Amino acid sequence: MNIQIFGTKKCFDSKKAERYFKERGIKYQFIDMKEKGMSRGELNNVKQALGGIDNLIDQGHKDKDMLALLKYLSDEDKEEKILENPQIIRTPVVRNGKK
Repeated sequence: MNIQIFGTKKCFDSKKAERYFKERGIKYQFIDMKEKGMSRGELNNVKQALGGIDNLIDQGHKDKDMLALLKYLSDEDKEEKILENPQIIRTPVVRNGKK
């Protein structure tokens, strides 16, 4: 198993995901979205697994201007904006290889 948790240190749900794997003795890698973010390949794999780019976006995010902009962009342009601003992604994102 190659478990990766994409999240932030302050996100309560990310902490719950970490605790879940820690309690079961499953090794995982935590990636802080504020420090590193996702690569284009990782974003594409997660996007395909969730059924589209719109399912990745956190609709309750503080940056309402960015959310409004994303509504009117094409999917390719949305990907670019998300890669530039990874904090707009709903966390945690848990991956097991390409799943």
